[in-house]
Amino acid sequence: MGYYQNNDSVRPKKALGQHFLVDLNIARKIVDSLSHEHDAVIEVGAGMGVLTQYLIEDQLDKLQVVEIDSESVEYLQRKFPQLEGHLVHGDFLKYEMPEGDVGVIGNFPYNISSQIFFQVLKYRNRVSECVGMIQKEVAERIAAAPGSKTYGILSVLLQAWYDIEYLFTVHENVFNPPPKVKSAVIRLKRNNVKELGCDEKLFFTVVKQAFNQRRKTLRNSLRSLIPAEIIGNEIFNKRPEQLSVQEFVEIVRQFEV
Repeated sequence: MGYYQNNDSVRPKKALGQHFLVDLNIARKIVDSLSHEHDAVIEVGAGMGVLTQYLIEDQLDKLQVVEIDSESVEYLQRKFPQLEGHLVHGDFLKYEMPEGDVGVIGNFPYNISSQIFFQVLKYRNRVSECVGMIQKEVAERIAAAPGSKTYGILSVLLQAWYDIEYLFTVHENVFNPPPKVKSAVIRLKRNNVKELGCDEKLFFTVVKQAFNQRRKTLRNSLRSLIPAEIIGNEIFNKRPEQLSVQEFVEIVRQFEV
């Protein structure tokens, strides 16, 4: 599901039937949520340019717009000739981030929003900030604290390297036609963690395996990973949603002993 602005009768055929953002104040507010300090700004999935029009005004010199749909690319080229040299026809999930300090922004397609955040994580040493509109439930999950039922894989992995801010909720009535779900805008800002102090590949594995069996205690869900000499430790009596990022790090450190 992608949300684009309906301000032109000549829109891509594939966009027909989509939910169009009609409140330009929301679009402006999303763009204003991203700082201007970056060396490069990457917009993900520009669609019909609801955010692009303001990014062109504010940050054209550092802007790269990544759009996978060929009809949308053609539309953007006609609508915004200023984008020449700034428009990439390609898949963001395969896109290599430029060197330097990168800011990422977009009305993220809801069906791949989690994959977009994993791409941000992949380039966490370049992407210092990310602002995105996503499904409200996903935003709440990412921002959730330990102990919450919505606290999960994305919560832990993103919070390990980013400070998460749930900025504001976007009501259905700012779209035409209104979707069945609310949306929300969140901001990720890179924290000061350079290294977790543990095997980061194993950290990813432990977090994912634990939450894929979240009803089980860690002793059961991680049994295939836990060394025999530490399997009796009390922390393994807990379930994954009870652990902070730092406690997951401590578990991985135990595995390395």
